[in-house]
Amino acid sequence: MKRIHVLVEGQTEETFVRNLLQPYFWSLGTDLNPVIVVTKRTRSGQTFKGGITAYTKVRNDIQRLLADTNAVLVTTMLDYYGLPNDFPGYNSLPDGTGYQRTQYLTERFKEEINSQRFVPFLMLHEFEALLFVSPATIATAFPSVQILDEFTKIRAKFSSPEEINDGVETHPSARVQKLIQSYQKPLHGSLITQRIGLELLRAECSHFNSWLNQLEVIASGK
Repeated sequence: MKRIHVLVEGQTEETFVRNLLQPYFWSLGTDLNPVIVVTKRTRSGQTFKGGITAYTKVRNDIQRLLADTNAVLVTTMLDYYGLPNDFPGYNSLPDGTGYQRTQYLTERFKEEINSQRFVPFLMLHEFEALLFVSPATIATAFPSVQILDEFTKIRAKFSSPEEINDGVETHPSARVQKLIQSYQKPLHGSLITQRIGLELLRAECSHFNSWLNQLEVIASGK
């Protein structure tokens, strides 16, 4: 079975890959192995994981994963929102849509790593955008809170959940947290996306779907 390492931002993304993406890619003869970004490594060898505080730490993890010659590919699942300002291309980011800006950073990211076995992916704008694919599923996960109308209104303002923007108070997770104070990303984020299902997530999120299409090409060996 082929192996693809997926460098992810945290526990939520790790669970998402394991529970939703991994079984699908197993059917294609490929194992997607999620690896959480190491944010700190002590002299004694202890590691702390989750979140991105500096690009150099991301780069170190990618190089370590590329050193595994048994892996056919290394990819990422990191949020565009909240990237550190030392990220490749961040200080020269052009005006444009979220898709265009994310594409620009992705290209600079790939150039900086400079490996044919590396395919970067940045979530637009962050993981919680996937939840807005189905406001009804969010509401079902929190039956004691009257939130369906509010989430439906937010979703209706954008042609795609991925376009829900990157403002300090309006990025996807900020919107979710404002309406659901009990929301816990590691628990509820992966649970809701599993209930929505991969097929609908791909249909509603073209940027996310394009990444999976790239991985499918590698998995199929074409």
